[in-house]
Parts: sequence; C-alpha cells; structure tokens
Amino acid sequence: MIEKQYKILIVDDEPVNLKTLGNLLKEDYEILIAKDGEQALVHAFDEEPPDLILLDIMMPGLDGYEICRIFQTEQKTQHIPIIFVSALSEEVDEAKGLEMGAVDYITKPISNSIALARVKTQLKLKRAYEELKAANKELAQKNLALEEVAALREDVEHITRHDLKNPLNGIICAASLLMDDDDLKEEQEELTKIIEEAGYQMLDMINNSLNLYKMEIGSYQYHPLQVDILHLIRKIVTQAKIHILSVEILLNNQPVTKEDTFLIYGEELLCYSMFANLFKNAIEASPKEATITVKLDEKEMATIRIHNQGSVPQQIRNHFFDKYATAAKAGGTGLGTYSAKLMAETQGGNISLETSDEMGTTITVQLPRNGE
Repeated sequence: MIEKQYKILIVDDEPVNLKTLGNLLKEDYEILIAKDGEQALVHAFDEEPPDLILLDIMMPGLDGYEICRIFQTEQKTQHIPIIFVSALSEEVDEAKGLEMGAVDYITKPISNSIALARVKTQLKLKRAYEELKAANKELAQKNLALEEVAALREDVEHITRHDLKNPLNGIICAASLLMDDDDLKEEQEELTKIIEEAGYQMLDMINNSLNLYKMEIGSYQYHPLQVDILHLIRKIVTQAKIHILSVEILLNNQPVTKEDTFLIYGEELLCYSMFANLFKNAIEASPKEATITVKLDEKEMATIRIHNQGSVPQQIRNHFFDKYATAAKAGGTGLGTYSAKLMAETQGGNISLETSDEMGTTITVQLPRNGE
C-alpha cells in the first residue's frame, strides 16, 4: 500500500499502549517507538523525521505538552502533524491540546477504527500539503526563470537600441556631408537623399522604441504642451497621400478650413507617432477606392475618430490593443496599436475600438484639451 512510505512515531510511557498502537498500525506504516520525551526528541530530529506523531500527554520528565511546544518551535519538526493520545477526556483537555498545535485528539481507551481513520485522514492531508508545496515550488522556479528571461530580453533590447544609434548617426552624418558635395551627379544626389531619409526613419523608430520601453516601465518623462492635432493629421495625410484615394476630415461635423485648429494638451512627437500608426493601419485595412474619415469633436475631452470601411479580423478583436496582437499581417509586429494605446494613456487619454463587417472600423482617441 502507498501508506507504507509513511513513518509514524508513537510516544507513550506505558508499554501496553505502545504495543496496542504499534500492532494496529504496523501493517500499513513504518513504526517508531519512544518511551519518554527524550527518546521522542531523538527520533523527531533524526535525519529522516517521522511523518506523523502519536503523542501521550501524561509522562514523567517531558510531558506531551512540552514536547509539542518544542516541536512547534523548531523548523525541522513544526510541520509534522501531532495527534494527542491521552486518558485526559475532558473538553478543556482536548481544547488545550489543539491550542498547543495538535491536529487531532484521541482519548483512551482507544477505538481502533477511529484511531485508524484519523491517522489516515491526517496523512492524506499531509500528502496533499506536500504535493501543493512541491507544485508551488516548481511554479515559483518557473516564474523566476521566466522573469530572468524577460529581464534579459529587455536588457538586450535596451542595449541594442542604444548601440544601433551610434552607427546610424554616422550613416546620417555621412549622407548629409555627401549632399553638400557640388560634384554629385543628379542620380547620386537622389540616392544619397534616400539614404539620409532612411537613416532618419530608422533613428525615429529607435527613439520611438526607447520611449515605448520607458512608458512600459513607468520611467517616461512626460512634458505636455498645446498641440494642434489638425495640423499633425494634415501632415500625416499628405505624407501618405500616394497610398490613399480619399480622406475626409470633419471638425464638429463640418468640413475643415485652412484656418481651423484643433488643440489638445500633450506631446507633439507622441501624437504624431500615435496617429501615424493608426493611419497606417486604416490605410492597410481599407478596401480599394474607399474613403477614410477623420472626425474631430471638441467635447470635454478632445475626441478624434478615424474610420475606415474594413473590419478587424474576429480573432483579434478582443485583444486588438494587446502587445504583439496581429492577424498574421505580412511584416506586422503587433506593436502599432499597442504603442498607440500606451501613448494615449501616457498623455492622460484613452483609445477604443468599434468594428463590424457592416459598419467598418472606428478607432476613437480621447485626449485632454487642457493641462488641468
């Protein structure tokens, strides 16, 4: 039987009680015998201590209460379950035994069936405790390993971002110096301009990723000012015009004019990066020859809605703004909408999604209109 793995220490100064309990339990368990408190301490502090202790209370020298107190204070023995076995049958005696730390109390004369049942119960509880303890230890080790891997990955990513900037600055500076050379042919000048622009784009990506990392760990230094969102959106639309057939911009449900502005309280770089990401997604999701609509509303919070006629795939709708959430889009990292969410929240705002096959997709960004 599985129970044979368990070792039970019986402590009693009466030989007849030791024999009775020993005979009752020896078929299923390994039995240790102690005739007094001193022998009990020797067995309990052995290299392989018992799994359960049946302890008499009234004994010469160290009585059961004192032995129990010692076991409860020592790290090696404090988790060994103790069942008091005593002729003291008053309710106050049982209460005292349980208060001392015993898990159960059996009165003499012993009922064999009750004694066996209570021993089995306590050993089942001990097994469950040990299994839970082992599972928690394994889980803690796995969590620690995952934390170490995550910390290492973040360190590597952080170092990589910084290390990339030095050679990239060299490329940009070299391209800029070449642009000043009057002997460049037109084709060479065009290629040099492409190199310089690509360098700046990469530098912008690295800076944005550094900011994203700082926002994730809560160390980003936020310095808000008034920002004209309408100006930024016009700039983004102009830069993306080759990809877009039609963009409609409305301010308070009216077509915008050249004189219109739409001020929020935030950081221009964060707003530009956020809306550039959202426009990129809208362009990629829009059907051909479709219109992207931008609605700006001056409410208590500045509200910007970007609508396209495509719909978000069903499998990512519930975690659209989660990190690395992507619908297996070619070249997609799953960081665009995640970074947009971080940037909106960093500026005291929020972002949300509405999408359906019938109505298309609307991303709503709300940002503070002032610094209060």
